[in-house]
Amino acid sequence: MSPASKTPSTRRPAPAATAQGVPGWLVVLLAVASGMTVANLYYAQPLLSSLSHVFHLGTAAAGTLITLTQIGYVAGMIFLVPLGDRLEKRRLVTVLLAVTTVALAVAGTAADFPVLLVASLVSGATSVVAQILVPFAASLAPDHARGRVVGRVMSGLLAGILLSRTVSSLVSSAAGWRYVYLGSAVLMALLALALRAALPQHAPTTSLPYSQVLRSTLRLVRTHPALRRRGLYQAAMFGAFSAFWTTVSFLLTGPFHYSQIGVAVFALVGAAGAAVAPLAGRWADRGLVRPVTGIAFGVAAVAFAAAGFGQHSIVLIALAAILLDMAVQTTLILGQHTVYQLDAAARSRLNSAFIAVFFAGGALGSQLGSLAYHAAGWTAVSALGAVLPLIGLAYWATERRRPRGRAGRHRAGPGRARPDRAGPVPLTALSRVPRPRCEG
Repeated sequence: MSPASKTPSTRRPAPAATAQGVPGWLVVLLAVASGMTVANLYYAQPLLSSLSHVFHLGTAAAGTLITLTQIGYVAGMIFLVPLGDRLEKRRLVTVLLAVTTVALAVAGTAADFPVLLVASLVSGATSVVAQILVPFAASLAPDHARGRVVGRVMSGLLAGILLSRTVSSLVSSAAGWRYVYLGSAVLMALLALALRAALPQHAPTTSLPYSQVLRSTLRLVRTHPALRRRGLYQAAMFGAFSAFWTTVSFLLTGPFHYSQIGVAVFALVGAAGAAVAPLAGRWADRGLVRPVTGIAFGVAAVAFAAAGFGQHSIVLIALAAILLDMAVQTTLILGQHTVYQLDAAARSRLNSAFIAVFFAGGALGSQLGSLAYHAAGWTAVSALGAVLPLIGLAYWATERRRPRGRAGRHRAGPGRARPDRAGPVPLTALSRVPRPRCEG
C-alpha cells in the first residue's frame, strides 16, 4: 500500500474517476483554481504606471507594491502552507480564499496608497492557496498517475502566471485599474464556494503543534538532500525565468516600440509553455526525472542564446520565451514529483520549503536581470540567463558520481531506499518495494 493511501482521508464518491484515480473535472478545477490564485501576485505589474499617476507617486515608490506583494507571498509560504499538513485542507483553503476576497476588495476601493499596500501584502500571503492545492492533488492521486495529475494542475498554475499580466492590462485599459482587483475579488469568492462544494475532506496528516510544524519544515530540509538539490535546481531555472520576463518589456517597448497592451499580448506567447506540463508528468511517472532535468537545463541555455543573437528579431525572442517557459515548467514538475515522494505525511511542508528556495532564486534573478539590462542591455540579460541554467547543469552533472545502488532496487528493506537521489525510481517499482519511514 502506498503512503498516499495510508493518509487518513474521507473521500466523496467520484463516479467520473479515471485510471488516474482522480475525476477529470476535479483535476481541471484544481488547475483553474491554482492559476486564478497565483495570478493575484502579478496583476499589479502592468498597472504601476497608472497607479503612479493616480496616487502621485514616483516609480520607485510605486514599485514597493510589487515588493510587498512578494514579501506577503514568501511569508505565506513559510507560515501558512505548512498548515496544509496540520489542518483539514478543504476548510483551510476556504478560509484563505475568503481572506483573499476581502483583501482584494479593499485594494480595489483603496482611497490612498498605504491602504493598497497593506491589502496587497495580505492578498499576497493568502494567495498561497495554489501551493496547498498542488500537494492536495498529489495526495489524491495514486502512485502510478501522480506525475500526470500534478503536471496538469501545474499547467494551470503556470498559465495563471503567464496570462495574469495580459488580463490585467486589458481590463485596466477597458475599465480602469480598480476593476482588476474587484474582478479578482469576485472570482476568489466564487472559487471559494466551488472548492468548498467540490473538494473531498482530507484529514490532517500530523497533530504536531503549530510551532513544531514550522520547526519540522526546517528539519525536512536538513533530512532530505533531494529536497535541497531540487530546490537549487529550480532556483537557477526560476532565476533565469524571472530575469527574462522582468526585462523583456524594456526590450519590447524600446527597440520594438510595443505599447503596454502589446507587451501584455506578447505574454500570451509564453503561455504555450504550459502545454508541456502533462508531458513532464508522464516523464516523471516513467522514471525519467534525471535525464529530462538535464535536457531542460540545456534547452533553457539554448533559449537565451537564441534571445541574445536574435534580439532584433521578434520571432526569435518569442521562440526563446516558449522554450524557456517549457524548460522551467518541466523542471518544476519533475522537482515536485521528486519532493512529494519523500514523505507522504509532510507534503505541504515539503512543498513550502521547495517553493521558498526557488522563489528566492526568482527574486534574485529578477533583480540581477534589471541590473544587467540597465548596465549593458539585452545582451547582458541573455548572458545572465544562459549562465544560470548552465550552473544548474553543472550541479546536475555531480549526480553521476553517486552510486546507482541497483542492488537496493531489488532487495526489499527500508535501508535500501535512496531518498537522496534527485531522480527517483519509477513509481511502478515503488509499488513493489517497501518505502522507508521518513522523519519530519
